[in-house]
Amino acid sequence: MSARTLLARFSALEDPRHAWKVLYPLEEILLLVLSATMAGAEDFVEVERWGNRKIDFLRRLAPFARGVPSHDTLNDVMNALPAEAFAGCFAAWVEGLRDADPDIVAIDGKTSRAARARGARPLHLVSAWASRQRLVLGQRATDGKSNEIAAIPLPRERLELKGAPVAIDAMGCHRGIARAVRDRGADYLIALKANQPSLHREVALYFDTAAGLDSFETADGDHGRIETRRATVSHEVGWLNGDRAAPGEPRFPDLAMVAMVEAVVERDGKTARSRRFYIGSAPLSARRTAQAVRGHWGVENRLHWVMDTVFHDDLMRLRTDNGPTDMAVVKHAALNLIQAVPDRASLKTRRKTAAWDDDYLLNAIAQKHE
Repeated sequence: MSARTLLARFSALEDPRHAWKVLYPLEEILLLVLSATMAGAEDFVEVERWGNRKIDFLRRLAPFARGVPSHDTLNDVMNALPAEAFAGCFAAWVEGLRDADPDIVAIDGKTSRAARARGARPLHLVSAWASRQRLVLGQRATDGKSNEIAAIPLPRERLELKGAPVAIDAMGCHRGIARAVRDRGADYLIALKANQPSLHREVALYFDTAAGLDSFETADGDHGRIETRRATVSHEVGWLNGDRAAPGEPRFPDLAMVAMVEAVVERDGKTARSRRFYIGSAPLSARRTAQAVRGHWGVENRLHWVMDTVFHDDLMRLRTDNGPTDMAVVKHAALNLIQAVPDRASLKTRRKTAAWDDDYLLNAIAQKHE
């Protein structure tokens, strides 16, 4: 995919500026911000500074007849771009990057402490993550973790999920969320916690006494830490018969399985044990359940952790209008592009290489890899 094709996905955006005041085309501004972000810029002052020193590189991709806009102009434009439409353009672009094979899609939220959504609370972003491809599929800003239930269905409305298991944390354990997943032709695997106390209690009691169930165990360790995980599943769900909407109808649509994942962690001579419970709409095997749960955990260290340690997300101090949300989308686009480079170096090193090597950055933006 060329840089021109990438930017074409954002052509549906309406430029919020008065036409007679526009000196710098919106396409050039987006290209500048994305390229500079990939190369390590973390605020608009750095974007402007990088652009002035890389103007010859930028002109390989667009005219930039008037050079590079000031950081104030960049700030004003990114604040003014409608966040919902901007995120929709991103999701449409990502669809062209996905392969045809169904992937585990993890839905999870993250708070950027220093950023403020519309000047109020810290920016909280709910993201959709393709675990196998390590690809950000979409995101939706909400005003706090308590509102994740309202935000979770929205990223999926732009995504093609048919055949994909969707793994969601306990905050999404809600019948409306499960129905939204099923309506998209996908299957849900949702964690249970105290927000569904009776269901959580029933499933926990069931696994206390059930025997002869399908199970799958894995073990790994590093830095003196050994963790053993065992997934156990049951496709017998008829016993879940309390508080139904109607006789014979399960509490969650198309409920087909319950699962338990036990983890035993040994470190420094101490052992810690935990159990997590899940419900799902597909009769997954224990092995497949373990893969899906592990895939969801991956969103923490392959997306959230990367955004904090590589893109320094917690230091982003944008606090007005749509800027925090729009720049989060830009960073996700930069991550997808850098992640796609066939380079064994760390993402941190790849980002630095993009700053040092114009051809490396150009190939990453154009999705041309040898």
